[in-house]
Order: sequence, then structure tokens, then C-alpha cells
Amino acid sequence: MCGISALLLADSSQAAVGELLESLGLLQHRGQDAAGIVTCGHKGRLFQCKGNGMVRDVFTPQRLMALSGYMGVAHVRYPTAGTPADSEAQPFYVNSPYGIVMAHNGNLTNDSELRHFLDYDAHRHINTDSDSELLLNIFANNLQKTGKFRINEQDIFSAIESLYSECRGAYAVTAMLAGFGIIGFRDPHGIRPLVFGRRKALAGSGYDYMFASESVVLDALDFTDIEDVQPGEVIIVSKSAVTRRRLVVESQITPCIFEYVYFARPDSTIDGIPVYNARLDMGVKLARNVKRALGAGMDIDVVIPVPDTSRAAALQLSHELGLPYREGFNKNRYVGRTFIMPGQEMRRKNVRRKLNAMPTEFKDLNVLLVDDSIVRGTTSQEIIQMARDVGAKKVYFASAAPAIRYPNVYGIDMPTMKELVASGNSNDAVSAAIGADRVFFQDLDDLVASCRRFNPSITAFDTSVFDGKYITGDVSDEYLQKLEARRSDASKQKPEPADSEVIGLHNYK
Repeated sequence: MCGISALLLADSSQAAVGELLESLGLLQHRGQDAAGIVTCGHKGRLFQCKGNGMVRDVFTPQRLMALSGYMGVAHVRYPTAGTPADSEAQPFYVNSPYGIVMAHNGNLTNDSELRHFLDYDAHRHINTDSDSELLLNIFANNLQKTGKFRINEQDIFSAIESLYSECRGAYAVTAMLAGFGIIGFRDPHGIRPLVFGRRKALAGSGYDYMFASESVVLDALDFTDIEDVQPGEVIIVSKSAVTRRRLVVESQITPCIFEYVYFARPDSTIDGIPVYNARLDMGVKLARNVKRALGAGMDIDVVIPVPDTSRAAALQLSHELGLPYREGFNKNRYVGRTFIMPGQEMRRKNVRRKLNAMPTEFKDLNVLLVDDSIVRGTTSQEIIQMARDVGAKKVYFASAAPAIRYPNVYGIDMPTMKELVASGNSNDAVSAAIGADRVFFQDLDDLVASCRRFNPSITAFDTSVFDGKYITGDVSDEYLQKLEARRSDASKQKPEPADSEVIGLHNYK
């Protein structure tokens, strides 16, 4: 999972880098492995700064001063394909044709086929293991076929229409053509989110335009007329016009439901569904599940959320059950999200660095802990033990999401079934594995209903991590086995050479 943005200012004398940096800060929750910005200035000159680390670590004041230009593309990375190498930080750049910069959120499911095509047929060099570089080069190859000195919007639409037929999987993309403008588009299923908005130019006449993974970015930067880029739609923003066209229309759109469960900020709205309200409704339905399971044996004294994502669901659940809601864990906000940290051992160690249990809220009580989901079980197990260590009598554990039993292939790092604690296990087995007295999972139908309630026009979601149904229809057992080997924790621990350097644009360091 990654966060992407792109910005074009009406006044070409202004610098876009400040607000691109702000956008990455607002999207930091979507990726903490690497960050990057590429801007475009006078005569189409491109300027780049990217590298491994948090946004605050990659961009120093000196580096930011070097990123001049009135438009740009930005990215925060959480690795799902390739490795955590510095060379795979985005945005990616290719100089031919026309100078193209691209940032990608998602994962391609036919990357082996694309890599072969680019090598043997298109004769384009691929420098990394990232599927995002493949996507960029497919787009570049399609534009190259025009053979023109200068291209127009129709050429871009034609190139992306061909890309839609060639690339399978999930992709939300922001791109920039040197000296021309910025582009945003989504895969035909709409699996990954992308929003678009405009605002009256801060200086002079005209409008500034922006794309971002989540609406909270555009809200914070005072953009208006915010809307979702539609699945299969391409929006091109040049210095003189905004042109848009929906090139592919699927029978139904299927956004990733895990965006609403975990990834997106609660103050975002994705595909017309307010994330916070959806999570509140998840709490209502989860409470009913707990009531059915415990019946007359209900002995819970207090409901405590695992910060931060589960707070909305836990609050509404406590209200439905008529139980007190308490904040039992104090969170260190300077430790990253444990789910998106590479490496099982790192995730385990960081749970206790991140959370501290307050004994007064646990001692001699039967507590119901509420979390957004249970993935590997590492975090859940540590948190339950922390509750017991400070005196809890019983520890129940409720998940606002159903049991995760299958790997994700569309941009979330759930690579191997053996790493998923619920895969092949009953609820009782999961309880035993994480040390809970009992575990409660959300029903899948209830989860879908919680999201559809706010946008009934969406009739289906990507729920593959819960039911194993992959909506692109091209995910085989052989593909899953290859993915398992490629994305395992062991493969991500391979060290990068100490003198590794980003190839392409000069990287300001």
C-alpha cells in the first residue's frame, strides 16, 4: 500500500514542492518505508529527491530548496513488490519519450508477462524489481509508438487505453509529462483509491489542480470540487485545460474494503463512503455478533480499543452493549504502524515500544479489546499479554474485520497464508494462538453492509483476503506460490549494497 499525489499550480512562478511535502505528511500512514518528490520547472527541467525513510527524514530544508517548479508528483512507499531498496523509492522516471514521471499505488498481477514483453519485444531496460517501473515503461512504450515530436491529449488517452488492455491488477496512478502537465488514472475495477480536486489559484487567475490517494489531502490544502477519479477514467491536466475520459467501464466497481477497515484515515471519504461513519457501523454490527456469541454469559466489564484505527468501531460497540469505553493503552506516536513494518521480529519488538498499558483500566476486570483486524497475530498476541501483565482477569478480543485467511495480491502485504494466523484455523484455534479467552470476528456480509450503507451504488468490494475470490480473475495457485516466495519476510531482509545509488535523475541528498 502506498500514498500518491500530484499537483499543478496555475501560477508557473510558484513552487509546488511545499504542498507536495504536506500531502506526503498527510499520507504517511499509507507508507513509511520510503518517500519521494519529483518536480518540473522552467523548460521542462525535472528535479528529484527520494530515498528510504519517513517523510521527515528524507526531505531536509536544503533538499526541498532544490525542488523548483510549479508541478510535481509525490509518493510514500510501503513495499509489496520488489524489495525495500533505496533504488525502488518512487516516483520513477524515464527520459524517453518526452520525460515521464510516475507514482503508483497497487500491484500488478501479470508482472512476469510484462517484464518479458518489455525485454524481448519493446527492448526497454528495467532497472529494479518493482512492478511500478513496469507500469511506467508500458505507458512510455505506448507513447513512443506515436513517433511524434510533441504529443497531445488524444495520444495520452490512446496510450493509457492500450495500457488498460496490457496491465492487470490494481493501480491508482499519478504521472507527469515534462513541460506538459499531470495525469491521474485508476484501474478498471477501482481497487485502489484516487481523488481529484481544484481550488482558485492562490495568486493570479485560474485554478490549481491536485490528485491524491485520499480526500483528506485535498481538504487540508483547501481544494474544492473534490471527486473520485472513476475506475477506468483518465484525467489529464495541462497548463491550459483539463481533459477527462472514461476509457474502460466494468460491469461493477470493486473498491478494496480493507481501505475502510484499516488503511484510510478516518477523516477521508473514498468512493462516496465516509471512512469514519463506515467504521462506526462496523462497531454496531460487531456488537451484535458479540451479543449472539456470549448471550446470557456476558461478563465483559469494559471495552478498550487498540489505538488508533479501531477507536470508532470500539466506541460504537461499547454504546450498543451498554458498557463503559476506556482508553487503556497510551500510544507512542513516534513509532510507525506495526502492520506495515517489514519483518516479523521488527513488528513484534515495536508493539511494546508503541503501546503502554495503563494498569488502572485493566486490573481485576474482564476486558474486551477491539482492533481493526487480526493479520499475523503478532500485534494481537503482544497486546493481550500486556493486558494480562497489568492485571486483567479475562481478555476477550474483537476484530472489526472478518478473519483474514488469504493473501492479498492487489497492493497489501499479506503475502503468505502461513503468516496469517486465521488461515486454516478455527476461531478457537486463533484464540489459543494469540492468548485470548475468546475471539470475535465481524461477519463478511455485515462488513460489506457497513460500507454499502453510505453508497448503495457500489454493489461489491474486493474482499479477497477474507473469501479468496480475486476479482481480476487471473490469480492462479502458481502465481500465489511465486508471490509467497517474493514477498516473504525472509526475502525482504536481503541487504542492499552499501553504495546503492538511485539511477536516473540527479537525486538531491
